[in-house]
Amino acid sequence: MLDFTNHVVLVTGAGAGIGFGIAKGFSEAGAKVAIGDIRQEAVDRAASRLPSDGTIFASQLDVRDRASVDRFVAGAEDALGPLTVAVANAGIYPNTPVLDMDPEEWDRVMETNVRGTFLTCQAAARKMVERGTQGKIITLSSGAYQSGRVGASHYCASKAGVVMFTKVLALELASHKINVNCIAPGLIEVEGEMSPISAEYKQTLAAGIPWGRIGQPEDIANATLFLASPLADFITGDVLMVNGGSSAGRANLPLSTPREG
Repeated sequence: MLDFTNHVVLVTGAGAGIGFGIAKGFSEAGAKVAIGDIRQEAVDRAASRLPSDGTIFASQLDVRDRASVDRFVAGAEDALGPLTVAVANAGIYPNTPVLDMDPEEWDRVMETNVRGTFLTCQAAARKMVERGTQGKIITLSSGAYQSGRVGASHYCASKAGVVMFTKVLALELASHKINVNCIAPGLIEVEGEMSPISAEYKQTLAAGIPWGRIGQPEDIANATLFLASPLADFITGDVLMVNGGSSAGRANLPLSTPREG
């Protein structure tokens, strides 16, 4: 198991789902973890499921707001120590066709998924550069960054934006030896309150996963721990697909021509 003792890890959108899975994974690996979420009740619930030994900092956080992000980072460092790893996970994914979409919904997705990632990474990177910390920054995109779907124009566009932001930030921070990478999850099973995905959509998508199952938050947590570890020191500006092979091709198609004999 990877050891993150003496590390301070920041995770946004950590109240439930993938974000909580990532926070839990780092905590179990020995790290001190700062968890933030826009929903106070979710933060409180998540904190109650993690150690109460002073290794967890939990606070309400709006990643769209610079002041909120700065307060969160400062509070985390005051409570836990200098930041070494930052995971920009917070994101939303409503579904509305383009012809029916209000501009406010488009803006809300872009502000949360893209602006929120920018503000989180900027705040973390500034702390790392200031101290000369050779840290790790990890963003969360989605398989949707390269595969569109009906009703998700804003989400797909935002996740493509996260990928390109990650690549540019990796270039800019390479001289500081700060790794910046992105994880693109496939279909992940999360708590009911967090998932607006219909059963029909889930069943259809699951049928095309070569590994034969839907992903779990732990699968994303494991990938995050790897990218934050010394094992990934020579990896930066990359996108790690974690989807059970669903991006490899269409696994549920039959042979294109019948076999002979």
